[in-house]
Parts: sequence; structure tokens; C-alpha cells
Amino acid sequence: MRSDSIVFAVAGMCFGVILGWVIGVQQAGPQPPAALTAAAPASEGTGTGQQALPLDEARVQSLMTVIKNDPENAGAAVQLANTYFDAEQYADAITWYEESLRLDPSNPDASTDLGVSYYYLELTDRALEQFEVSLKLDPDHTKTMLNQGIVLAFGRQDLAGAQAAWQRVVALAPDSPEGQAASRALEGITAAGHGAAGPGG
Repeated sequence: MRSDSIVFAVAGMCFGVILGWVIGVQQAGPQPPAALTAAAPASEGTGTGQQALPLDEARVQSLMTVIKNDPENAGAAVQLANTYFDAEQYADAITWYEESLRLDPSNPDASTDLGVSYYYLELTDRALEQFEVSLKLDPDHTKTMLNQGIVLAFGRQDLAGAQAAWQRVVALAPDSPEGQAASRALEGITAAGHGAAGPGG
């Protein structure tokens, strides 16, 4: 079986079970993520697999006012980035995630969301580089590893790298939602005929 055929088989098998853990699941800030749904990889031209929320213009204006009055407010910048992300306006989301990280470079959640946004604009290498930044901030950030595996699988067709990332998630937090999603993804790879080592191995 050709490697790209394996990847597409995995897409059908894995993404059907990674419900709620679309690549953009990790949204920084106090609000819950809006993109809690299954998704096909952005590189296949399907976006997040759900209807984009309309841009909340009132929220954008409110946050812009906060930022104008308090330019060092990293939290407001993250919330503004999240608002654009939810509307699938990824270029604007990137602008504000980058600004939030300029103000607070120690936030692994915002860093991961920035990587996700890069990926949705088909900037796979930048996405993976940003995930590495996230993991330097928090080496056990399982949501970063889950996303890293998805990008490796679908952006790079690197199933070995994806397996390694997902195995780390399972080893670190087997009972967490991330661990369960990673375990199912590994099962999907095995079922697709690309033999996987045991989780954590």
C-alpha cells in the first residue's frame, strides 16, 4: 500500500473517532473552544469540518477597545485571536496569537493555537516549529502532542512521527481525552496496515 493511501485510510478511521479533538481543540483563554468537532486535515481542503461561526464583530470591537486602553493585555489579545479563529479567519488569528505571545511568551496554549492556525493556512513547517516551542514551554503538554501527531500524519505523511507523538500522549495521560484520542488514532494506524509499536514504546 502506498504511503498516501495509508494516510487517507487513517484519515477515515482516525478522524471519525477523534471527535471533539479537531486540530484546533486547544483554545487559550477562559472560553471553551468552539471547534469541538471531528475534522479532516486542512491539507485536504476541508477546513475544520464544521460551519465557521460568523465573526462576532461586537466582541472584536470590545476587545480592540480593551487592547487600545491596555496594550500590554496579553489575555485580551488571546481572546481576540480566539474570536478570529472561531470564525476561521486564521490570518487575523495568527496576528493576535503572535501579539499575545510577544506580551506573554510563556503561554503554551496560545503557542499551540498559533501552530494550529499556521497549519490551517497550509504552513505545515511553521506549525510543527511552533509546536516545538509549545513543548519547550511545557514538555508534557499533551494537547500539543496530539495536534503535532495530526499535523505529522496529514501535513507530512509522517506516520512514524505521528505514532511517536501519540504514544507520548498515551504514556503521559492514558485516561485523559487526549490520551483516549491518541490511543484510537494509533489503533487506526494499525488497522490501516501500518504496524504500530505499543503505546508508550
